[in-house]
Amino acid sequence: MRYLLVDIGSTFTKGSLVDTKEYRILAHGKAITTIETSVMEGIQEMLLDLVQDANQRGNHLEFTNGKCWDRALLCSSAAGGLKMVAVGLGRHLTAEAATRSALGAGARILKTYALDLTDADLAELEALQPDILLLSGGTDHGNRRSLVEHARRLATLSHRMPIVIAGNCDVAEEAASLLSDFNVTITENVMPQVNVLNADPSRREIRRIFMERITHAKGLDEVGEKIGPVLTPTPDAVLQAAKLLSLGTENRPGMGDLLLVDIGGATTDIHSVGEGKPKQPKITIDGKESELRIEGLQEPLDKRTVEGDLGMRYSARSLYESVGQEALAAIAPADYAKECDARASHIRFIPQTPRDFAVDRAMARACAQVALSRHVGTLRRDYEKGRYIYYLSGKDLTDFTTIIGTGGVLVHQDRPADILRPEERVLFPHRPHLYLDQQYLLSAMGLLATEEPDVAFDLLQRTLVDITKA
Repeated sequence: MRYLLVDIGSTFTKGSLVDTKEYRILAHGKAITTIETSVMEGIQEMLLDLVQDANQRGNHLEFTNGKCWDRALLCSSAAGGLKMVAVGLGRHLTAEAATRSALGAGARILKTYALDLTDADLAELEALQPDILLLSGGTDHGNRRSLVEHARRLATLSHRMPIVIAGNCDVAEEAASLLSDFNVTITENVMPQVNVLNADPSRREIRRIFMERITHAKGLDEVGEKIGPVLTPTPDAVLQAAKLLSLGTENRPGMGDLLLVDIGGATTDIHSVGEGKPKQPKITIDGKESELRIEGLQEPLDKRTVEGDLGMRYSARSLYESVGQEALAAIAPADYAKECDARASHIRFIPQTPRDFAVDRAMARACAQVALSRHVGTLRRDYEKGRYIYYLSGKDLTDFTTIIGTGGVLVHQDRPADILRPEERVLFPHRPHLYLDQQYLLSAMGLLATEEPDVAFDLLQRTLVDITKA
């Protein structure tokens, strides 16, 4: 069976044609995403490029009714991807649980609101125009006021986005009744007990709404009719590929705990698959061993974080503001205020000279390391009964054995390992193997994994490039 796997990105539309009987990639295609006119124009250009690539590879394509595939699967981050807002009770509990659930579904979080919704919050939310709002609040049989009061305030909004309610089960129906003018879905609480994360039910509802409603809103109906269904946001497809590689299939052993670093023009995404729990109840810092305890919200097995201020082009100015001249120049000397401003002003800038590549490499390393520092857990130290005790909140990535990099800046660099190799810091991976997604296959194989997981796993393992010693 031949699958056409398409990623309609914010800048480029990419396609791969796979023969699942022969476990073979027949062709790749690429074109500019034509979001300003019709997305189909970019897809048609990509298909022409794909056919040309097949001919160059010597792969004869047979066409039936104008198609050279049996089934097409698509993902998309065009028109800003899936834009969401999360609302919860406590910023570090239910609101954080809702945020993690939305990120795991492939959304871009525009804002997270906690505690009381003020008039200013509602005005801001109205201006943000999110695609979906995820409303949480209270553990099951716990706080009843928050969810109902938030629903009462949200009912005054004129922007009628779909709302997923994932809060205290005792008052979920009451909250939904207050939002009768909205398209409301009730699902399981994202935090049924204190510090317990239950992300999958709300993730499923977010994906369903994306397929049924959001793709229509973004003008992708024609794509569904002529090519195939847009199944999921692109980041979700990438996360599914990471899970596939980490966990394996019924017939393939996985690679174990891994990190995926996706450095783009606008954001840097970090995906981790693994529990991230320390193997020992001890931690050694500055040569001294101390007791280690775990606190805070339970971490999901598959976690995604998105850093909107860390990017190579659209977010280059905010990268400079977040990291600073001194830290960037320590990697490669340059005037980074000037360099970052130039890249933000010319988002399709392509490095040409050794200096250009060195500056891009320094920016990319900063993106990767700062994003990783925000993804990894944090340590809090207390002095108790004459000794120091450390409390871990979040994931300990020390024993993660694999880091996979994807994104144009990595593919087109001659020293991608210099970007990916983690700094020697507490909780960071310790001497992991480094791999490069050189053929941009992660989103495509994440799509294929929904129907042919063994084929997707084998193709990914075969095409990932080991750059550990590079």
